[in-house]
Parts: sequence; C-alpha cells; structure tokens
Amino acid sequence: MTEYLAVDGGTIAYEVAGSGPLIVLAHGMGDSRAAYGAVIPQLVAAGYRVAAIDLRGCGESSVGWSTWSRTAIAGDLLAVIRHLGGPAVLVGHSISGGAATIAAAREPSLIDAVVELAPFTRKQSIRLGDLRVKRFRQGMLRLLGAGVFGSVPLWRSYFDVAHPGVKPAGWAERLGRVDSLLREPGRMKAMQGMGRSAPTDAGAQLAGVRCPVLVVMGTLDPDWADPHAEGSAIVEALPAGLGRLEMIEGAGHYPHDQFPDQVVSLMLSFLRSDVARA
Repeated sequence: MTEYLAVDGGTIAYEVAGSGPLIVLAHGMGDSRAAYGAVIPQLVAAGYRVAAIDLRGCGESSVGWSTWSRTAIAGDLLAVIRHLGGPAVLVGHSISGGAATIAAAREPSLIDAVVELAPFTRKQSIRLGDLRVKRFRQGMLRLLGAGVFGSVPLWRSYFDVAHPGVKPAGWAERLGRVDSLLREPGRMKAMQGMGRSAPTDAGAQLAGVRCPVLVVMGTLDPDWADPHAEGSAIVEALPAGLGRLEMIEGAGHYPHDQFPDQVVSLMLSFLRSDVARA
C-alpha cells in the first residue's frame, strides 16, 4: 500500500513490507520504486523491513519541487528514515547512490550502511578515448537527447541500451510503466532537472562517510567507458577499509533489475559480514 510523507513542501510516496531491520531502497532518475520489484520480496524473506521510495518528481511522489540535487534527495531519504524509525541500510541507484553518500555523511546515526548501485557519486569527465567504446557512445547520445529534448522515446531507447542482453521478467510492462509515468505532467521536467544536477555535492562527502559501503557495478554499464574504474574510484575516495566493490558480469546500468538474485546475494553477504563487524 502506498503511503505519503510531507517533506520540504512536497510529498514523497513510499511503501513498506516485512519486519525486522530497516532497508530503504531509492531508484534512479526517470524511474520509480517498481525498479526494485524483484528485490523487495527476497529482502523481506531474509528478515528485513523494506521501504521502497519514489524520488521527488517520480512515481507517485509530487512534482512541484524547486531543486533536484542529490543533496535535496538525501534530505528526503533521511526524512523517510526518521519517520520510519531508523537507523537503516540505505540503497541508492544512480543519482540516489550519490544522495545516499550525502545522507550517510550528514547523519551517520541514521545510516548503518550504504549500498550504491551503479552510482553517480563523483564528478564526471569524458576522455576522448571513452568515445571509442560503442556502448558508452550509444548510452551517452540517448541520455543527452532525452535530457535536452525531453524525449520519452529517446529515454525508452536509453533504457533498452542500459539493460543489455538479459531483460527483466515483465520487461514490456516495466518499459510501459516508465513510458506512461514520464508522460505525466512534470515528470520529464523532474528527470531533466536531475540530469542537469552536478554530482560534486556527493563526491565531496565521500571522505566523511563513517559506515560500510558496498558499490555494485555492471560490466556492461553504458554510462561509463570503464565501470570498474568508476567503482574503484568511489571506494578509494572513502575512508580506508569502508568500501567494497563488486562487479556483475553482463549487467548494464540496472543490475538490480537485470540480476536481482545476484544483487540480493551480494547485499546479504555484505550485511552479514562488513556491517555486522562495524
């Protein structure tokens, strides 16, 4: 059942399932909490209370926000965690991976651990050699086109490229849901705003994180020419010993959508080892 929380002049939609320690799931831009549809039941079965959030402007959350930055998203996530009675393990994908970093650095008492899935946490730069990588070119052109022109068809095309090879169960319905949501008033504007927000606010917080962090990247992620190098750079910017990088072979920018079993397995192993020792 969808619930709503008033935050910063808007409303954040979320749903909660299960009982036990709290895990909060946050999706990427141009998407909704449906991205975690195959992850939630497994985490509940493992004994966790799982809250899946629609980011501001996305899913069933309201659209009238003045900013779409990672810092603002971090504030929303922390508000939900306080409301639900934290602390929590915070899981963030793409832009919300950066937001999770900020949340953990700002309020360490509320965050037991962070899982970043294909996160945009650091300031990005493109080298000339990156453009030789076909999947990177394909993804970048579609992302730029969707952002500049507010094109739902281009976003759908990016979404397809970002799920290379294996498609999730119910792919047609998933793609249709993304398409229909972005055609609702204000939702494409939200995606464009998130796309324009610089990740420097998140990268600057990496050194201030005090909890264990798991970074999960797909080997075929089209958002980076070298996903392993990006994941490694995030881990290296964290305080020594706090970060761990795991790669999922064949995954694109949505490892939790393509390979939910592997992502859940990595998360549970991380929670039972790194987090238990912290």
